[in-house]
Amino acid sequence: MKKILNIISSVKRDESFSRKLSNSIIDKLQTVYPGSDVRTRDLTQNPFPHLEESNFNAFYTPEEVRTEEHKEAVKNSDEAISELMDADIVIIGVPMYNFGIPSTLKSWVDHIARRGKTFSYDKGYPEGLVKNKKVYLAIASGGVYSEGPMKDYDFTESFLRAALGFLGMTDITVFRVEGTFREETKETAWPKALNSVQEFAY
Repeated sequence: MKKILNIISSVKRDESFSRKLSNSIIDKLQTVYPGSDVRTRDLTQNPFPHLEESNFNAFYTPEEVRTEEHKEAVKNSDEAISELMDADIVIIGVPMYNFGIPSTLKSWVDHIARRGKTFSYDKGYPEGLVKNKKVYLAIASGGVYSEGPMKDYDFTESFLRAALGFLGMTDITVFRVEGTFREETKETAWPKALNSVQEFAY
């Protein structure tokens, strides 16, 4: 039995390939780990606000002297970090928007990246504190970005590997459904992606 945190960031619903891909990963995990609990955080329905000065002030104020305003300013971040720390497996649905991740997903990353909570410089160098997590990225794109002439335009996987790795989450597996808008690949894009999920050794 595993605790699975499912992060949704696509504004599309039933038509979202990143959601479909994430759901297929969840289905396979529940087969491998029967009885697993899935907690879903839909960032399109309940987005985290972009960070403001009040958030940073609260983050760097010791807990014992925080005002009510400080406590309100760290509430979203504390909640996101608590969900993350409680999970064994993290699945992140990532639609590619203009070569990168959705702004709602970037806000989630900003709220979980906290010195003293999810990373530390106590030993003189950065150390990620979010350990022993398995992460699956379910990336969806209309074009093909895993290889070929557009590969350098993909800032989804590279950013998330760097940001999550900095926090200690280095065990990352990427699944892609790509080419859904291209005539020559749109019919095979989803079957190919689903097959990659089914064949993976979890």
